[in-house]
Amino acid sequence: MRLVILSGLSGSGKSVALHMLEDLGYYCVDNIPAGLLQNLARETLLSSDPAYHNMAVGIDARNRIEDIKSVPETVRHLRNQGIECDIVFLHAEDGVLVKRYNETHRPHPLANEGRSLRDAIRAERDLLGAIADEADMVLDTTRTSVHELREQVRARIHRGARQELSLLFQSFGFRHGLPGDSDFVFDARGLPNPYWEADLRALTGKDAAVARFLENSEAAQRFVGDLSTFLQYWIPQFESSNRRYLTVSVGCTGGYHRSVFVVEKLAAHFRAAGREVLVRHNELK
Repeated sequence: MRLVILSGLSGSGKSVALHMLEDLGYYCVDNIPAGLLQNLARETLLSSDPAYHNMAVGIDARNRIEDIKSVPETVRHLRNQGIECDIVFLHAEDGVLVKRYNETHRPHPLANEGRSLRDAIRAERDLLGAIADEADMVLDTTRTSVHELREQVRARIHRGARQELSLLFQSFGFRHGLPGDSDFVFDARGLPNPYWEADLRALTGKDAAVARFLENSEAAQRFVGDLSTFLQYWIPQFESSNRRYLTVSVGCTGGYHRSVFVVEKLAAHFRAAGREVLVRHNELK
C-alpha cells in the first residue's frame, strides 16, 4: 500500500504531477480536505481493495490552517498502520509563479481584495510551511517544462515505490541561482574553466574534448574523488534514517562545462557501485 501526498505552491505543477501519477496507475484524488486523510486511508488503502493499492492525493492552500498543520502527524499514524507514505512538495521562484499566473489569467486561491499576487504567493508559502518542512522530496519547477516535470514524476516518485533510495545528480549555473530541491550543493568554480579555451567554449561537459581537458587537471580529479568519498559515507546515513530521495547539485558559473563534467563522473561512479542514478543538467536544453 502506497500513498503519495502531493502539495506545493499554486502554479508549481501539482496538477501535472497528479495527472502523471494517474497515468501511471495511481488512484488520484485532488484537493482533498487534509483533515480527511485518515478517514480516506481507512476506506481505501486499508480496505485491501487492489484498486487502491497505489494512491495519490493533492493538498493545497485551500485547506484550513489547522488541518494543514495536522498533516505530518497524520502521515506518522499512516506509516504506523503499514502504509508506505511520501510527501512530495513542489515549488518555484516567485517571479516564475507570477509569470505563469499572468499567462493563464487564473486567480490565485489566496488572492483577494487588497492582496497582490506576490503577497498571495508569500502567504501560501507560510501556510504550507508545515507540509514543506516534512517533505520527503522537494521538486523545484522554476526551470522545468511540463514534459520534464512528467518525466521527473515517472523517474523519481514512481520509482520511489521501490525501497531503494532515489539518487539524483544535477548540474546548474550559479548565475541562474541555486536549485531549490538540493540536499547537497557543491561548488566547482574553483576548477580550471574550459570556457577560456576557444576550441572548448561552445562545447559542454558531456563532450569528450572538455572531459579530457578536465581529466588532465589534478584539481578536477581531486574534486571528483573527494565528493565520491564524501557521498559514499553519507548516502547510507540517509538510507538508515529512512530517507528515500537524495538530490546532489553541482554548480559552476554557467552550468555548461565543469559542473556537467563532475555530475557525469559522479553518476558513472555510483552506477558502477550498483546504485540507481538519475542525471539532470539544468542549463543544457
